[in-house]
Amino acid sequence: MKRTMKTIGSLLLMAGFLSPLYAGGGKETSTAAGGTINLVMGSWRADDVAQMNNLLAEYKKLKPQVTIQFRPTNPPDYNATLRLQLEGGTGPDLMYARSYAPGRELFNAGYFADCSAIPGVKQNFSAANLAPWQMPDGTMFAVPFAAVSHAVYYNKTIFQREGLAIPQTWEDFLSLCETLVTKGYTPLANGVAEEWDILEVFYLGMLPNFLGGGTERAAYESGAKKLNDANVIASFQAMADVAKYLPKGFESVTYNDSQALFNTQQAVMFMDGSWTAGVYAGVSFEWGLFAMPAPRGRPTLITFHPDMAITYNKATKYPKECQEFLAWLASPEGATVASKVLPVGFFPMINAPITLDDPHANEFLALNKGKDTDARFVWPKFLDLYAPMNQAVIRVVKGEQTPQQAADAMETAAAALR
Repeated sequence: MKRTMKTIGSLLLMAGFLSPLYAGGGKETSTAAGGTINLVMGSWRADDVAQMNNLLAEYKKLKPQVTIQFRPTNPPDYNATLRLQLEGGTGPDLMYARSYAPGRELFNAGYFADCSAIPGVKQNFSAANLAPWQMPDGTMFAVPFAAVSHAVYYNKTIFQREGLAIPQTWEDFLSLCETLVTKGYTPLANGVAEEWDILEVFYLGMLPNFLGGGTERAAYESGAKKLNDANVIASFQAMADVAKYLPKGFESVTYNDSQALFNTQQAVMFMDGSWTAGVYAGVSFEWGLFAMPAPRGRPTLITFHPDMAITYNKATKYPKECQEFLAWLASPEGATVASKVLPVGFFPMINAPITLDDPHANEFLALNKGKDTDARFVWPKFLDLYAPMNQAVIRVVKGEQTPQQAADAMETAAAALR
């Protein structure tokens, strides 16, 4: 998840090191003895090797002549490394595609194939779930694969022991945090040492509660609404208000530290993404989830983010086999298999009834019922705001910038992008 980039030298070294494994001109894509076709799939999900191997093994039962090897790249390096491989003709046959601008750039550059005609793509996904991997003319450059959600993890055992209730408004949430402090607890596990998580997980996770859903986001993108209006200022004020409930020394608390604080019951709550759900499978206490609530008088919305899609290399030697695999993923049958092997907290995006086995995964999905959902605010049109918004959030939390100053900085940056 972390977005820190490595040096160009290390990326070039990695690209050169990995390139013999990949398609384009790679040896592993040749037809082996007995007619077996070997494909390689690139990804940034280095933690999912076992799960994806299980998925690909299920597909091989349907297509015994096709072997797909899952070869992920270190997550922060994926974009740059993949680009170097594709430019050098050594890119994978199949690959994970980022949503919105990063994916569109690789399609426009001629590397991602047109997936519009793959059976099931246009029929089995909603317009909202297609949009992150769709060009302005409707062309699909990938098949939607999985989404993630944002919510507050909470220690049910402590809540029950202390007689605490799930907050229904932002004001209730702050009051709950204050109550926990008076009882000697650290309310929240979140820190800012790795930077990305306080923006992506916390701020962007709660931002729709202050600004509204997709329609309102579009108004900010167009300039009809300004990123220093009262609602944006209120969202930064919320971060200032919550700062005193973060762990002592939160400036040095990493993402893994945050997980450990919640895992060891040193913090009662953790604003985080669904991808972390599997981390707490064996803890000694009961835990649950609730939606970060909106300010009083506003509806609570959920950040349900389109995270992963899969596409194929326009230069692959085996377009037919790649298309057949993607058609399987775009079918209810393939999506059902994927739902059973994906890590907990990654949700199929297909319009088909999918039953998940993990109770916490179902708890995450249940939070969406009756609520509007939207992608992380900056992803669709404002990805260039990611870095300045990240720094603004951190400065506000540290008390180095006022909410008004942070909002003004956002509007100045946004105006240059419109």
